Amino acid sequence: MVTTPDVPTLPYVLRQGIKYFELVAEPVRQQILPGLFIHGWGYNGTIPGPTILVKPGDDVCIRVYNRLEVPTSVHWHGLDVPNVMDGVPEIEPSPRIDPHHYFDYQFRITNGPGTHMYHTHFQSVIQEMMGLGGGFIILDPSDCEGYIQRDYFFMLQEFHVKNLPKGELHPGIYDIDPLSDRLNFFTMNGRCFPFTTPMEVDTGERIKIRLGNIGMMAHPMHLHGHQFIITASDGNPIPAAARLKKNTLLVATGETYDIEFVANNCGIWPFHCHVPHHMSNNFTPPTGGMFTTVRYRQCSGS
Repeated sequence: MVTTPDVPTLPYVLRQGIKYFELVAEPVRQQILPGLFIHGWGYNGTIPGPTILVKPGDDVCIRVYNRLEVPTSVHWHGLDVPNVMDGVPEIEPSPRIDPHHYFDYQFRITNGPGTHMYHTHFQSVIQEMMGLGGGFIILDPSDCEGYIQRDYFFMLQEFHVKNLPKGELHPGIYDIDPLSDRLNFFTMNGRCFPFTTPMEVDTGERIKIRLGNIGMMAHPMHLHGHQFIITASDGNPIPAAARLKKNTLLVATGETYDIEFVANNCGIWPFHCHVPHHMSNNFTPPTGGMFTTVRYRQCSGS
Protein backbone atom coordinates (compact mmCIF):
# COMPACT_ATOMS: atom_id res chain seq x y z
CA MET A 1 0.00 0.00 0.00
CA VAL A 2 1.15 3.54 -0.72
CA THR A 3 2.29 5.64 2.23
CA THR A 4 2.30 9.44 2.03
CA PRO A 5 4.55 10.55 4.91
CA ASP A 6 2.88 13.27 7.04
CA VAL A 7 -0.29 13.25 4.89
CA PRO A 8 -3.39 11.06 5.40
CA THR A 9 -5.05 8.79 2.85
CA LEU A 10 -8.59 9.85 1.93
CA PRO A 11 -11.17 7.31 3.16
CA TYR A 12 -14.14 6.24 1.05
CA VAL A 13 -17.47 4.50 1.46
CA LEU A 14 -18.43 1.74 -0.98
CA ARG A 15 -22.10 1.84 -2.02
CA GLN A 16 -23.56 -0.23 -4.85
CA GLY A 17 -20.14 -0.71 -6.39
CA ILE A 18 -19.16 3.00 -6.32
CA LYS A 19 -16.41 4.44 -4.14
CA TYR A 20 -17.63 7.68 -2.54
CA PHE A 21 -14.97 10.18 -1.41
CA GLU A 22 -15.35 13.65 0.12
CA LEU A 23 -12.90 16.52 -0.32
CA VAL A 24 -13.30 19.88 1.43
CA ALA A 25 -11.48 22.87 -0.05
CA GLU A 26 -10.88 25.19 2.89
CA PRO A 27 -8.42 27.55 4.62
CA VAL A 28 -5.70 25.54 6.34
CA ARG A 29 -3.15 26.38 9.01
CA GLN A 30 -0.24 24.16 8.01
CA GLN A 31 2.77 23.57 10.27
CA ILE A 32 5.81 23.42 7.98
CA LEU A 33 8.41 23.56 10.79
CA PRO A 34 7.98 23.13 14.55
CA GLY A 35 6.09 26.21 15.73
CA LEU A 36 6.07 27.82 12.26
CA PHE A 37 2.67 27.77 10.55
CA ILE A 38 1.38 29.15 7.28
CA HIS A 39 -2.14 30.26 6.40
CA GLY A 40 -2.87 28.52 3.11
CA TRP A 41 -5.64 26.69 1.28
CA GLY A 42 -5.86 22.92 1.27
CA TYR A 43 -8.20 19.97 1.41
CA ASN A 44 -9.57 18.30 4.54
CA GLY A 45 -7.29 20.30 6.80
CA THR A 46 -3.96 19.53 5.13
CA ILE A 47 -1.53 20.92 2.55
CA PRO A 48 -1.18 18.97 0.34
CA GLY A 49 -4.59 17.36 0.54
CA PRO A 50 -5.10 13.70 1.45
CA THR A 51 -3.90 11.11 -1.04
CA ILE A 52 -6.60 9.36 -3.05
CA LEU A 53 -6.02 5.66 -3.77
CA VAL A 54 -8.09 3.78 -6.37
CA LYS A 55 -7.76 0.76 -8.66
CA PRO A 56 -8.15 0.40 -12.43
CA GLY A 57 -11.81 0.06 -13.34
CA ASP A 58 -13.15 1.66 -10.16
CA ASP A 59 -16.26 3.80 -10.38
CA VAL A 60 -15.78 6.84 -8.15
CA CYS A 61 -17.81 9.79 -6.93
CA ILE A 62 -15.73 12.53 -5.34
CA ARG A 63 -17.89 15.20 -3.69
CA VAL A 64 -15.96 18.45 -3.39
CA TYR A 65 -17.26 20.99 -0.88
CA ASN A 66 -16.08 24.59 -1.23
CA ARG A 67 -15.52 26.31 2.12
CA LEU A 68 -13.38 29.03 0.60
CA GLU A 69 -14.70 32.53 0.02
CA VAL A 70 -13.99 32.27 -3.72
CA PRO A 71 -15.10 29.80 -6.41
CA THR A 72 -12.85 26.82 -7.08
CA SER A 73 -12.67 23.53 -9.00
CA VAL A 74 -10.71 20.28 -9.00
CA HIS A 75 -8.79 18.95 -11.99
CA TRP A 76 -7.79 15.28 -12.08
CA HIS A 77 -4.30 15.76 -13.45
CA GLY A 78 -3.33 13.02 -15.91
CA LEU A 79 -6.64 11.13 -15.74
CA ASP A 80 -8.74 10.45 -18.83
CA VAL A 81 -12.13 11.61 -17.56
CA PRO A 82 -15.24 12.99 -19.33
CA ASN A 83 -14.91 16.63 -20.35
CA VAL A 84 -17.56 17.82 -17.87
CA MET A 85 -15.57 16.22 -15.03
CA ASP A 86 -12.15 17.65 -15.93
CA GLY A 87 -12.45 20.68 -13.65
CA VAL A 88 -11.42 23.66 -15.82
CA PRO A 89 -14.56 25.82 -15.69
CA GLU A 90 -13.08 28.80 -17.55
CA ILE A 91 -12.55 26.62 -20.64
CA GLU A 92 -14.65 23.46 -20.42
CA PRO A 93 -18.29 22.61 -19.62
CA SER A 94 -17.09 21.49 -16.19
CA PRO A 95 -18.79 23.78 -13.64
CA ARG A 96 -17.06 25.95 -11.09
CA ILE A 97 -17.89 25.31 -7.44
CA ASP A 98 -19.11 28.48 -5.79
CA PRO A 99 -18.52 29.20 -2.09
CA HIS A 100 -20.67 27.08 0.23
CA HIS A 101 -21.63 24.72 -2.61
CA TYR A 102 -20.43 21.32 -3.72
CA PHE A 103 -20.05 19.32 -6.90
CA ASP A 104 -19.92 15.55 -7.46
CA TYR A 105 -17.14 14.48 -9.79
CA GLN A 106 -18.18 11.08 -11.11
CA PHE A 107 -16.10 8.94 -13.47
CA ARG A 108 -14.63 5.51 -14.05
CA ILE A 109 -10.89 4.91 -13.68
CA THR A 110 -9.95 4.07 -17.27
CA ASN A 111 -6.21 4.71 -16.90
CA GLY A 112 -3.91 1.90 -15.91
CA PRO A 113 -1.92 1.89 -12.69
CA GLY A 114 0.09 5.05 -12.13
CA THR A 115 0.84 8.18 -10.15
CA HIS A 116 -1.30 11.25 -10.79
CA MET A 117 -2.41 14.39 -8.95
CA TYR A 118 -5.47 16.49 -8.28
CA HIS A 119 -5.45 20.27 -7.93
CA THR A 120 -7.52 23.37 -8.44
CA HIS A 121 -7.80 24.65 -12.00
CA PHE A 122 -9.69 27.87 -11.34
CA GLN A 123 -7.67 31.07 -10.91
CA SER A 124 -4.66 28.78 -10.76
CA VAL A 125 -2.20 31.64 -10.48
CA ILE A 126 -3.43 32.12 -6.91
CA GLN A 127 -5.12 28.90 -5.86
CA GLU A 128 -2.36 26.41 -6.74
CA MET A 129 0.23 28.54 -4.97
CA MET A 130 -2.01 28.71 -1.90
CA GLY A 131 -1.61 24.94 -1.64
CA LEU A 132 -4.64 23.35 -3.34
CA GLY A 133 -3.38 19.99 -4.57
CA GLY A 134 -2.84 16.36 -3.63
CA GLY A 135 -1.90 12.93 -4.89
CA PHE A 136 -4.16 10.63 -6.91
CA ILE A 137 -2.74 7.14 -7.30
CA ILE A 138 -4.10 4.21 -9.29
CA LEU A 139 -2.76 1.13 -7.55
CA ASP A 140 -1.08 -1.72 -9.40
CA PRO A 141 -2.37 -5.11 -8.18
CA SER A 142 1.05 -6.64 -8.93
CA ASP A 143 2.62 -4.37 -6.30
CA CYS A 144 0.57 -6.22 -3.68
CA GLU A 145 2.29 -9.49 -4.56
CA GLY A 146 5.56 -8.68 -2.79
CA TYR A 147 7.59 -7.14 -5.64
CA ILE A 148 7.56 -3.74 -3.91
CA GLN A 149 8.06 -3.83 -0.15
CA ARG A 150 7.62 -0.09 0.54
CA ASP A 151 5.84 2.50 -1.58
CA TYR A 152 6.11 6.23 -0.76
CA PHE A 153 4.49 9.31 -2.35
CA PHE A 154 5.77 12.89 -2.09
CA MET A 155 4.14 16.09 -3.29
CA LEU A 156 6.64 18.86 -4.01
CA GLN A 157 5.48 22.45 -3.28
CA GLU A 158 6.95 25.84 -2.52
CA PHE A 159 5.69 29.06 -0.92
CA HIS A 160 6.54 32.67 -0.28
CA VAL A 161 6.00 33.14 3.44
CA LYS A 162 5.50 36.81 4.25
CA ASN A 163 6.91 38.93 7.07
CA LEU A 164 9.96 36.79 7.79
CA PRO A 165 13.21 38.68 7.15
CA LYS A 166 15.51 36.80 4.80
CA GLY A 167 17.86 34.54 6.74
CA GLU A 168 15.68 34.41 9.87
CA LEU A 169 13.30 31.86 11.39
CA HIS A 170 10.81 32.69 14.12
CA PRO A 171 7.87 30.64 15.43
CA GLY A 172 4.50 32.08 14.52
CA ILE A 173 1.59 31.98 12.09
CA TYR A 174 2.31 33.61 8.74
CA ASP A 175 0.41 34.51 5.60
CA ILE A 176 1.72 33.46 2.21
CA ASP A 177 1.82 35.49 -1.00
CA PRO A 178 0.77 33.29 -3.94
CA LEU A 179 1.79 35.92 -6.50
CA SER A 180 5.36 36.37 -5.33
CA ASP A 181 8.26 34.75 -7.16
CA ARG A 182 10.49 35.19 -4.08
CA LEU A 183 9.91 31.66 -2.86
CA ASN A 184 11.54 30.99 0.52
CA PHE A 185 10.10 27.68 1.81
CA PHE A 186 10.23 24.38 -0.09
CA THR A 187 8.21 21.43 1.16
CA MET A 188 7.81 17.69 0.76
CA ASN A 189 4.28 16.67 1.75
CA GLY A 190 3.75 20.04 3.41
CA ARG A 191 6.84 20.03 5.64
CA CYS A 192 10.40 21.30 5.53
CA PHE A 193 13.45 19.43 6.78
CA PRO A 194 14.19 18.57 9.57
CA PHE A 195 10.42 18.30 10.20
CA THR A 196 9.93 15.74 7.39
CA THR A 197 9.36 12.11 8.33
CA PRO A 198 12.09 9.71 7.09
CA MET A 199 11.39 6.83 4.73
CA GLU A 200 12.11 3.71 6.75
CA VAL A 201 13.50 0.69 4.89
CA ASP A 202 15.06 -2.69 5.65
CA THR A 203 18.08 -4.15 3.92
CA GLY A 204 17.19 -6.02 0.73
CA GLU A 205 13.81 -4.39 0.21
CA ARG A 206 12.73 -2.95 -3.13
CA ILE A 207 11.49 0.61 -2.58
CA LYS A 208 9.23 2.70 -4.81
CA ILE A 209 9.17 6.50 -4.52
CA ARG A 210 6.45 8.44 -6.33
CA LEU A 211 6.97 12.15 -6.95
CA GLY A 212 4.47 14.82 -7.99
CA ASN A 213 5.06 18.53 -8.65
CA ILE A 214 2.34 21.17 -9.12
CA GLY A 215 4.35 24.21 -8.05
CA MET A 216 6.31 26.90 -9.86
CA MET A 217 9.78 25.38 -9.86
CA ALA A 218 11.47 22.32 -11.31
CA HIS A 219 13.23 20.18 -8.73
CA PRO A 220 16.21 17.88 -9.44
CA MET A 221 15.63 15.17 -6.83
CA HIS A 222 18.82 13.39 -5.78
CA LEU A 223 19.21 10.16 -3.80
CA HIS A 224 22.47 9.54 -1.94
CA GLY A 225 24.13 6.14 -1.69
CA HIS A 226 21.93 4.33 -4.24
CA GLN A 227 21.06 4.21 -7.92
CA PHE A 228 17.41 4.14 -8.95
CA ILE A 229 15.48 3.10 -12.04
CA ILE A 230 12.81 5.39 -13.53
CA THR A 231 9.83 3.07 -14.01
CA ALA A 232 7.00 5.46 -14.88
CA SER A 233 6.45 9.02 -16.12
CA ASP A 234 3.19 10.97 -15.79
CA GLY A 235 1.45 7.80 -14.66
CA ASN A 236 2.59 5.80 -17.69
CA PRO A 237 4.90 2.81 -17.31
CA ILE A 238 8.25 2.92 -19.09
CA PRO A 239 9.16 -0.30 -20.92
CA ALA A 240 11.97 -2.16 -19.20
CA ALA A 241 14.31 -1.73 -22.17
CA ALA A 242 13.89 2.07 -22.07
CA ARG A 243 14.36 2.64 -18.34
CA LEU A 244 17.22 4.83 -17.15
CA LYS A 245 19.39 4.20 -14.14
CA LYS A 246 20.11 7.50 -12.36
CA ASN A 247 20.57 9.09 -8.97
CA THR A 248 19.16 12.53 -9.87
CA LEU A 249 15.85 13.19 -11.61
CA LEU A 250 14.48 16.58 -12.69
CA VAL A 251 10.78 16.78 -11.81
CA ALA A 252 9.24 19.69 -13.71
CA THR A 253 5.98 21.34 -12.73
CA GLY A 254 3.03 19.17 -13.75
CA GLU A 255 5.09 16.00 -13.87
CA THR A 256 4.93 12.79 -11.87
CA TYR A 257 7.56 10.06 -11.77
CA ASP A 258 7.94 6.64 -10.19
CA ILE A 259 11.42 5.48 -9.26
CA GLU A 260 12.58 2.21 -7.71
CA PHE A 261 15.74 1.15 -5.92
CA VAL A 262 17.01 -1.74 -3.83
CA ALA A 263 17.94 -0.95 -0.23
CA ASN A 264 21.47 -2.36 -0.38
CA ASN A 265 23.63 0.27 1.35
CA CYS A 266 22.86 0.60 5.04
CA GLY A 267 22.79 4.01 6.71
CA ILE A 268 20.88 7.28 6.79
CA TRP A 269 20.82 8.73 3.28
CA PRO A 270 19.56 12.14 2.06
CA PHE A 271 16.88 12.44 -0.62
CA HIS A 272 16.44 16.05 -1.65
CA CYS A 273 16.13 18.73 -4.29
CA HIS A 274 19.65 19.61 -5.44
CA VAL A 275 18.98 23.33 -6.02
CA PRO A 276 20.99 24.93 -3.19
CA HIS A 277 18.33 27.54 -2.30
CA HIS A 278 15.75 24.76 -2.07
CA MET A 279 17.77 23.04 0.66
CA SER A 280 17.22 25.84 3.15
CA ASN A 281 14.45 27.35 5.23
CA ASN A 282 14.21 31.04 4.34
CA PHE A 283 17.90 30.96 3.35
CA THR A 284 19.09 30.07 6.86
CA PRO A 285 22.38 28.11 7.05
CA PRO A 286 21.28 24.73 8.50
CA THR A 287 20.07 22.10 6.03
CA GLY A 288 16.33 22.43 5.45
CA GLY A 289 13.73 22.79 2.75
CA MET A 290 12.84 20.09 0.23
CA PHE A 291 14.81 17.38 1.96
CA THR A 292 14.11 14.07 3.65
CA THR A 293 16.02 10.86 4.35
CA VAL A 294 16.03 7.13 3.65
CA ARG A 295 16.69 5.51 7.01
CA TYR A 296 17.52 1.82 7.43
CA ARG A 297 15.75 0.37 10.45
CA GLN A 298 18.37 -2.33 10.94
CA CYS A 299 21.49 -3.14 8.98
CA SER A 300 22.08 -6.66 7.76
CA GLY A 301 24.37 -8.49 10.15
CA SER A 302 24.09 -5.89 12.93
